[in-house]
Amino acid sequence: MEISLITFSSELNKQGAVENSHQILLSEIEKYFTVHLIPYQEIDKLHEDDFKVVFIASGGVERTFTQHYEELPHPTILLTDGLQNSLAAALEIAAWIRGKSLKSQIIHGETQQTLLQLFACYNNFKAMKEIREKRIGVIGGSSSWLVASNVDYLLAKRRWGTEYTDIPLERVYQYYKQTTEEEIGEQASEFAGKALACREGTPQDLLKAMRLYKAVKRICEEEKLDAFTLNCFALIEKLGTTGCLALSLLNDEGILAGCEGDLQAIFTLLTAKIITGQTGFMANPSIINEKNNELVLAHCTIGTKLTEQFIIRNHFESETGIAIQGILPTGDITLVKYGGECLDEYFVSSGRLIENTNYVNVCRTQVRVQLDNPVDYFFRNPIGNHHILLFGNHEKKLHDFLQGNCCKRVE
Repeated sequence: MEISLITFSSELNKQGAVENSHQILLSEIEKYFTVHLIPYQEIDKLHEDDFKVVFIASGGVERTFTQHYEELPHPTILLTDGLQNSLAAALEIAAWIRGKSLKSQIIHGETQQTLLQLFACYNNFKAMKEIREKRIGVIGGSSSWLVASNVDYLLAKRRWGTEYTDIPLERVYQYYKQTTEEEIGEQASEFAGKALACREGTPQDLLKAMRLYKAVKRICEEEKLDAFTLNCFALIEKLGTTGCLALSLLNDEGILAGCEGDLQAIFTLLTAKIITGQTGFMANPSIINEKNNELVLAHCTIGTKLTEQFIIRNHFESETGIAIQGILPTGDITLVKYGGECLDEYFVSSGRLIENTNYVNVCRTQVRVQLDNPVDYFFRNPIGNHHILLFGNHEKKLHDFLQGNCCKRVE
């Protein structure tokens, strides 16, 4: 790991070179990072992909900092050990940044705590670098009922670097027709053999759903997509099948796949995977019990690798095609959703998956979860419909990442 410390030190400081004045802090950092001390006058020598932290090495640098602020990485991380009046300067600088309605973070304290904060910042930096390289396909546009789940492609690109690209459903239809049952028969049989049971779907339904999977996968490969969202309801009338199986299998294969053309949910799925390493379950909040701080989350598709067992069903609303009823493990979970046209707000809460439910009038995969944060968020200030369930408690990791990228938490 390498770290570039953009160093601000007063010319009036007579305590020796920066290395000598801050030897204890720097020697500890050097146990884990290759440290490059870069005077602020040489900022232009740094590359965009360098991990950069502003090192406030003394007092008296506040005015100099403001004069060079535009050249510095944003949000700005201010590292200080407090020696040479450096903490006082960092506090003044942080107040100046806040006065401009911008974001900064001061790293200061005991050595171990300082190192932990630097590791967290480094991991967030790596995550952002990976997010900037991602490409999301929007196949068939968004479903008409997602009136609050829009994303401005240009603003999202400027903020996160992620590229959204529109792909017409006609390509899906074309590749679907070109895929024969002979090509997918063996794979369909293997998938059916892994299921705990098959309730409504017929063998012919499974073959059609598997042909759709092959068609969508071909598009993902040709377009070099890291993730995609599919306007799956538009497929039903045209092909007589749903996208539930295709999304399930592609999520299992590491291509993040979302339903209904939800632009915000697919970005949440993609970035949550980068930050936590976990593939999420995209679901509707279907039943909310405010008294017990619980809700039931449900959808007709889930990656089978997230399940302990799964049952082959048909699609709940249309009663056609193939859907997945997953049986999920109980235990710690995190619920998260990003929102806003430039994806600059978020909800996140840890909680527990209590049980798998089996309501008749709800989508096929159903789980009851109890949240640690109040569920009345969904009544007061929800970020749309779909939310993402992750296994494990990742609330702090996601919160720290999103706060570090100037996002607003919605509660």
